[in-house]
Amino acid sequence: MKLTLPDKSVKELPKGVTGLDVAMSIGPGLAKSAIAVNIDGEQKDLSDPINADCSLSVITLDSDEGLEIMRHTTAAQVLALAIKSIYPDSKLAIGPTIENGFYYDFHTEDSISTEDLPRIEEEMRKIIKEKSEIGKSFHDKKSAIDQFKKLSEDYKVKIIEESDQAQDFQIYKNEKSEFIDLCRGPHLPNLSHIGAFKLTKVSGAYWKGDSSNEMLTRIYGTAWRNKKELDQYLVQLEEAEKRDHRRIGKDLDLFSIQEDAGGGLVFWHPNGSRIRSEIENYWKNEHEKAGYELLYTPHIALDTLWQTSGHTDFYEESMYTPIDDENQSYRLKPMNCPFHVLIYKDKLRSYREFPIRWAELGTVYRHEMTGALHGLMRVRGFTQDDAHVFCAEDQIEQEISGILELAINMLNKFTFTEFEIHLATRPEKYVGSEEIWDKATDALTDALNQRGLNYEIDEGGGAFYGPKIDIKIKDAIGRLWQCSTIQLDFNLPERFDMRYIGSDGQRHHPIMIHRALLGSVERFFGILVEHFAGKFPLWLAPVQVCVIPINQKQHDYADSVYKILKKNGLRAEIDLRNEKIGSKIRDHTLNKVPYMVVLGDREVCDEEITIRTQKGDDLGNMKLESFLERVTEEINN
Repeated sequence: MKLTLPDKSVKELPKGVTGLDVAMSIGPGLAKSAIAVNIDGEQKDLSDPINADCSLSVITLDSDEGLEIMRHTTAAQVLALAIKSIYPDSKLAIGPTIENGFYYDFHTEDSISTEDLPRIEEEMRKIIKEKSEIGKSFHDKKSAIDQFKKLSEDYKVKIIEESDQAQDFQIYKNEKSEFIDLCRGPHLPNLSHIGAFKLTKVSGAYWKGDSSNEMLTRIYGTAWRNKKELDQYLVQLEEAEKRDHRRIGKDLDLFSIQEDAGGGLVFWHPNGSRIRSEIENYWKNEHEKAGYELLYTPHIALDTLWQTSGHTDFYEESMYTPIDDENQSYRLKPMNCPFHVLIYKDKLRSYREFPIRWAELGTVYRHEMTGALHGLMRVRGFTQDDAHVFCAEDQIEQEISGILELAINMLNKFTFTEFEIHLATRPEKYVGSEEIWDKATDALTDALNQRGLNYEIDEGGGAFYGPKIDIKIKDAIGRLWQCSTIQLDFNLPERFDMRYIGSDGQRHHPIMIHRALLGSVERFFGILVEHFAGKFPLWLAPVQVCVIPINQKQHDYADSVYKILKKNGLRAEIDLRNEKIGSKIRDHTLNKVPYMVVLGDREVCDEEITIRTQKGDDLGNMKLESFLERVTEEINN
């Protein structure tokens, strides 16, 4: 049996060897640090036998895969056991990993709050100190059901009963406590590999996310390789809480989510609308300079359009149900691409028109579960900064390269300079042939290599219609956010029978490139609020300057200064309240206004202004013309 390792070397070993055997054959050091293996892209336990030729890599805690497995084991084998130890009558549901951590859902008659978490953590530490081996056994459906029925684990029984598989249900066992759990795995071979952890919060969660089902208790936690990594994350978590866009959005009166209109729908207030307008104006200007033309398309279309595009086959769970009208069914659009296709098909195109670049700030609608909604980050209606490029095959690399340059330049404008780039390949459910997918993936790879960009492969992460490039930005406190995506599509042009006349006089299918640079205006806005902690740069600030007279004697002069600022295009306000000057300055500082123009008798007499910044700096006296030059330069730069 031949095993191909990551360095392309090949090991010949007998059938039936385990992942641990392979690690030992490479070296005892690797065997000691090994926690699982990856076989042909699928994670397996170290104890699983290998019976066929394959590509294999050994997983250690140093990798992202290894960290996720450690977190999963912390949830399924440590937190779950601690819950059963403290609350013996509780019933276990599910315990998956999430970004930077894990959670476990369970049912209990006891009321559990955050005050109970230290006690649960202490029990978890006792369990980890045992350094128990984690064993695994395989069972058929009946055997697995019987085991969990004996333990009165009703949710595990439901999971097994509703499964399509008949064999190979994996049951993991803590060898010292006899605790068992049903799990897809893999798990750590023993608990000595678990590093530092902390439980973070308690919430309610419906079984299977369905509000018609019973409410369960959900305990969240995070786990890291060591205490240093955990402490760094907890500091980041604390800073993230301070920067929460929902709180800052309310404090600065930027937006609201009106439950009376339905959750997940954003209402933009004047302050937020000013910032959004600046973002959109910048977006439009940059696209026009890059050769794009702007489109506007409807919000609904016949259901048959989404059948032709393939959305109802591959995306229906995220779409709203049809709206019936005059014996026809319509749907709210989940994406803009089929609409751009229809505009393309409005006439026969020629290769001389290529590349065609069309962009739209198009509002789309996604059916999100109530429990998944989160401020501006996860909503039901959002504005996609969408664009589609139609080109010939020999123009792909040049177009992808141009999109990458536009994306990075725009993200730099918002002060994002650190990125992670991922090339996402063919998913399990896809349309089109493997040959087309390989062709598309090679084109994206060539474009990335041509620009000399570092990237990682995201196996199976592509859209159902084509591979894609995803760009993740790193914010001010080190968090990564998925924003820009570039997707190559050989499939929709065929499904819609899109054509153009080539230089040979024959009809051909165009290449279609889907791309969004900010992702969605709403989510990107939320990211910006947290990135800047509400202290927007001058060009984005909803109020750039506030004119503050000390008392009524300066009101006339203040009004003249205010009007000049407005005439010069600044978003200015004037504060004529009968309040003490210190109180006024404090209020506008809390409102994150970048500049405050303070006016007293001396300023009136000298026809000057005194400038204070949001940071508390006193820039002293200057002529209004000098201040206008200063802020104009700051905005332009």
